[in-house]
Amino acid sequence: MESKLIRKWSNRIEEYKFLFSELVKRDFSQKYKRTSLGMAWSVLSPLLTLLVMKVVFTAFFGRNTPHYTTYLFSGNLVMAFYKEATKNGMDSLMKNSKIIEKINLPKYLFLLSKNVSALVNFSLTLVVYFFFCFLDNIQFGPRMVLLIFPIICLTIMNIGIGMILSALYVFFRDIKYLYDVFLTLLTYLSAIFYRVDRFKDPFKQQLFLLNPVYVMIKYFRTIVIDMTIPSAAYHGLCLFYALFYLAIGTWVYKKYNNEFIYYL
Repeated sequence: MESKLIRKWSNRIEEYKFLFSELVKRDFSQKYKRTSLGMAWSVLSPLLTLLVMKVVFTAFFGRNTPHYTTYLFSGNLVMAFYKEATKNGMDSLMKNSKIIEKINLPKYLFLLSKNVSALVNFSLTLVVYFFFCFLDNIQFGPRMVLLIFPIICLTIMNIGIGMILSALYVFFRDIKYLYDVFLTLLTYLSAIFYRVDRFKDPFKQQLFLLNPVYVMIKYFRTIVIDMTIPSAAYHGLCLFYALFYLAIGTWVYKKYNNEFIYYL
């Protein structure tokens, strides 16, 4: 079912290819408008966050954690991608309400343009991430290619969650403030600066797998730092979260597609 939906979206995107490319360009120009460094902030922002967290948390959590800089960067990298994609996706319909009112076109194009923009920023930061891995004496190998898998899963999941949030935001404006609080909680529950194995109870460690963002972060760390390939079951868990949220997001958009126009 999901593959048919993806093919359908691909066909629609091809039909509106020019409009889609213009939406992506507009997102970039608006984001970096009147900034001196422009797209450099895509790299500087996570680096500054990494610096602050390294200074604050190394003494408390990093002493017995090998490659702690890479450990931190892995968490920040995935979390920053998730936050940017979902937060920008949330108001993608509201910010384009004037276009939606005048032109009949697939509303998910606005959401996808936000996700493409976030993916480009993520890709730029990923290059810097690999550079830091090199400085941290991480051993590179063919296993690194497998990082494509969690990136794809995370992108699909971001689209699904973005669809859910953008639909909710049309009907309930308060969701924007509630989601900011949720993101703060999610950041602390994603083991970005601490290790899950500090919890001696195995059941508590397994509870972290209920957090899909942590699941993607752990995949990165397993490949990069532990130099091992996650199990088939773990791959299935990543894929499950991606398709689960995409299915819900697609259902929400199909159900309320005709009602959006009355609330924009």
